[in-house]
Amino acid sequence: MGDSESSGPPPFDDPFQGEDVEQRIYGTILQTREPTTASAIADRVECGPKTARKYLDWFADLSVVTRYEGRPTTYERNDAYFEWRHVDRLASEHSIEALREHVRDLTDRIDAYERRYAAEGPEAVDAVGAAEDTDLTIDEVYRDLSEWATARKERERYERARRQRSRGSRDFATG
Repeated sequence: MGDSESSGPPPFDDPFQGEDVEQRIYGTILQTREPTTASAIADRVECGPKTARKYLDWFADLSVVTRYEGRPTTYERNDAYFEWRHVDRLASEHSIEALREHVRDLTDRIDAYERRYAAEGPEAVDAVGAAEDTDLTIDEVYRDLSEWATARKERERYERARRQRSRGSRDFATG
């Protein structure tokens, strides 16, 4: 047998152990959902506030984070950047025809949900009422509504990627 400490998954105590400061700050940004000071991020990644500010300003220049000037300056994950990155990756990894086909498949799924629930979107469905009016459990209805919402978001992404690929553009500003 081997040493039990060397086998199995790594411990969760420090998810950024072994990464450099830039990677730790980036990882922290991915988890941050509200404006946060450089000092707070520095505390999380165990570096100095000046170092954190340097990297955060660089990430702001790249549009990875949004910088809010004030006393103190705060930084927040820029979800639009990550959305653009996702769409850009789809456009670069798939052919126009593959993107078009995926949009068609997602549209078929969305149409099926619209017919099933007689609604234009998951937000228009009374989940409890739908469960009472059908043979579905409330959990099944909520799963459908979640999958429906996801399909709508994915269709939008794939359609944006298809248009981007059609234009031959990978421009962030128009992405």
